[in-house]
Amino acid sequence: MIEAQINEWRSYVSRGRAIDAADVSELEDHLRSQVADLVKSGLSDEEAFLIGVKRLGQLDGLSHEFAREHSERLWKRLMVPDAAKDGGDWRREVGVAIACAIAAGAAVKLPELFGVSMQAPDADWFYVPNLSFFTLPFLTAFFVWKRGVSNATRMGLAAFFLVGALAINLMPFVQGGHTHQLAALHLPIALWLTVGIAYAGGAWRDQDQRMNYVRFTGEWFIYYVLIALGGGVLMATTMFVFQAIGLDPEKFMQTWIIPCCAAGAVVIAGMLVEAKQSVIENMAPVLTYIFTPLFTLLLLVFLGTTVVTGSGIDMKRESLIGFDLLLVLVVGLLLYAISARDLNKPAGFFDVLQFVLVICALLVDALALWAILARIGAFGFSPNKVAALGENLILVANLGWSAVLYWRFLTKRAAFAPLERWQTAFLPVYAAWAWLVVLIFPVVFRFV
Repeated sequence: MIEAQINEWRSYVSRGRAIDAADVSELEDHLRSQVADLVKSGLSDEEAFLIGVKRLGQLDGLSHEFAREHSERLWKRLMVPDAAKDGGDWRREVGVAIACAIAAGAAVKLPELFGVSMQAPDADWFYVPNLSFFTLPFLTAFFVWKRGVSNATRMGLAAFFLVGALAINLMPFVQGGHTHQLAALHLPIALWLTVGIAYAGGAWRDQDQRMNYVRFTGEWFIYYVLIALGGGVLMATTMFVFQAIGLDPEKFMQTWIIPCCAAGAVVIAGMLVEAKQSVIENMAPVLTYIFTPLFTLLLLVFLGTTVVTGSGIDMKRESLIGFDLLLVLVVGLLLYAISARDLNKPAGFFDVLQFVLVICALLVDALALWAILARIGAFGFSPNKVAALGENLILVANLGWSAVLYWRFLTKRAAFAPLERWQTAFLPVYAAWAWLVVLIFPVVFRFV
């Protein structure tokens, strides 16, 4: 019981504040010492934990926030009298986020000062591969400021972005070539995981921080979609009211408002996730409960149809890419579901459903691998086929061991924690593969 309470406290402290893993460990050691002393004096574990957190809260604001967020806890009444969040800190955080968002919006228009217009016939050649650099450096800057990362970490983050920018813009790609398209597709993945280093305050090796970034990614996506939907309504309303007086704002909106706001919203969504974590976390299990059954049903129906009809996967490149994206979505759903799960909760029906989803995804991945190998045998190697093969092998490795760990958990031969550790340990593999495609593939395949 006491371990579960301390683990919950540690998880919250790690997730909700700008401190590194070493600080969390130091606070946990102090809490454990307090609890041990109180137990020796005759208190129960629960009483010792309540008082220990109260005393720790007097030393550090972390426990103070933890208690405030968990309103149903008894120890909130012991610690927190209805305190409001520090207004000065909040205003400063909003100000920094807005400044970063404005900078991101301005960065989108910066190339036009050098004659690179969004309306040019070949604008996609420049803008699509460079989309990451209009947004992610500014989201990184926000987290660098908020987490107070070391100078060495800042230099490392800058180096990642610099290498990516030089590679995508200076390599002699053939315009519209496969390696250029692959690099443009994989660079945002590599740089998004780079943002995770800033989010973790430099403590990327800490599995808790990696899982926190997984949660952040899912929550950020939710907020960004909500902002986009609201922005779409606002744009439609703007078009309507100006057209009613004989003006057509479409060109101005397409060239200024939409691109600048879309870039700035990347930072604003990140700030909102940070500010409203306790609210959005309640959405995570709801979303997984909705989409896990739907994706499981989809894959079951697909596999059943494949068996009944005897049809294999179409070997066309577009079909193989589509199946890769489907499998990535399944892995993302699995990862997000794991991030939203209580590690101490026993196995239930939803875990069985997740296990079925993993098995179905493995079977679909096997079919996709077979189709890729058949296409390579028929037409030889190419950048797209090698990239698809590598990504499917990575997904097989992830899903295969996840299935083993899930089975052990369901059969009560292991806890749930190893599955979470496996997923967080696998994140650098995705980053390494993305950088490999960006930096090595173009050289190997002669930039075609």
